[in-house]
Amino acid sequence: MIATPAWPPQSTPRLFVDTPLSAGAMLRLDGPHAHYLGSVMRMKSGDPVKLFDDVSGEWLAVARDVGKRAMDVEVTDLLRPREAVPDLWLCAAPIKKARIDWVIEKACELGVDRIIPVFTRRAVVDRLNLDRLRAHAIEAAEQCGRTALPQLAEPVKLAALLRDWPSERALFFADETGGVNALAAMRAHSGPAAILVGPEGGFDAEEREAIRALPQAVGIALGPRILRAETAAVAAVGLWMAASGDW
Repeated sequence: MIATPAWPPQSTPRLFVDTPLSAGAMLRLDGPHAHYLGSVMRMKSGDPVKLFDDVSGEWLAVARDVGKRAMDVEVTDLLRPREAVPDLWLCAAPIKKARIDWVIEKACELGVDRIIPVFTRRAVVDRLNLDRLRAHAIEAAEQCGRTALPQLAEPVKLAALLRDWPSERALFFADETGGVNALAAMRAHSGPAAILVGPEGGFDAEEREAIRALPQAVGIALGPRILRAETAAVAAVGLWMAASGDW
């Protein structure tokens, strides 16, 4: 007996669209989306594409009218509802361009709910292109199968972050001067949480004392080796996901 091929195929392209999706909706894709589907993926009328909208979930759509600069697709079936996202924030000091792009990408892949850039005294970057960072998050979500995009907050200074910190959310901060075992601390806590990682030069002494003065703050150690800022951020997120049962 000949096996019935899976539908949609595993190779089906997958895209985020900033438009609410529903069964039967007709959607026009143009610009980069149309170029990718038509010129790169060589889609033809009747071919499938997966779409997600960060609201309702992931949908199957079928190409109906394929042009050189635009493509009309018909949304047909809900494949998956929007995922439940672990309640974890990543608060990270901006670092050099390629490295912060990598942090955004990996934080999305690991399932972080919210990313907050935090300006600190030793940060070597004082300006961020949020549109570029959001584009990296979208691309990561398209590739890793997420149906929910991480929220990307406006950058904030460390003092303002600490001043307005929510009382119910634990703050695990990477303390290069020494802290408790990260995995043990995270396993001991249940509920909303965040991870705070400093820049390449770390927090200065005054900043570290201000963080420690926050009742919800817990200084954590990330092993015996010196980690780069981007490595520390991703390692800490991975530990929290493991401790919370997301892995």
